[in-house]
Amino acid sequence: MQTKTDGPLTITKFDSLGPYGNNAYLSADRDAGEAVIVDMPAGSRELLAALGDLKVTAILLTHTHPDHWADYDLVKNATGAPVRCHPAEVIMPATKIDRPLSDGDEITVGSGAIRALQTPGHTPGSTCYLAGRVLFSGDVLFPGGPGRTQTPADLKQSIASITQRLYPLPDETVVLPGHGADTTIGDSKREYAAFASREHPPDLHGDVTWAG
Repeated sequence: MQTKTDGPLTITKFDSLGPYGNNAYLSADRDAGEAVIVDMPAGSRELLAALGDLKVTAILLTHTHPDHWADYDLVKNATGAPVRCHPAEVIMPATKIDRPLSDGDEITVGSGAIRALQTPGHTPGSTCYLAGRVLFSGDVLFPGGPGRTQTPADLKQSIASITQRLYPLPDETVVLPGHGADTTIGDSKREYAAFASREHPPDLHGDVTWAG
């Protein structure tokens, strides 16, 4: 469990949860007693135990691959909070989405706010969430490269999402992904520059790294 503070928000990372080593996040304004959860993989009981008296006002999904919502019933029943994600996500039953999220929507957390950035490619409705200088990137962006893609068109779309939506953010923005270690926008931009300087096969997709 790791904690970062950005403005009024305290962000806690719960890492290596469940069989797929997922990360889940709690973003809280502790003075206001409000919090938002980002993703709810298997192992989310650890996150729930850390809530204390915080009121969860929303559960945000970065995307709906099953490993990111494996503890849906546990977290939903414990918090009663609405589950939100982009409506282009069709892997999870639509009945489980309480309120859709659109690009640019802001979710208030006490005196703080989290902004939704639609970043398709890994999945059609993949969404990153920006809280000040912290970005929850789901499986869109990891240290060393993008998340896995199913087709060359998906990879092209994912790279466009990363370069057009995420790389304009300040270099010091901390990137908190859906699995594994953190990175920064600045580090990722430098890694991508090396990738972009090389030729690549037109059918490139799958598990791609900026160094590959």
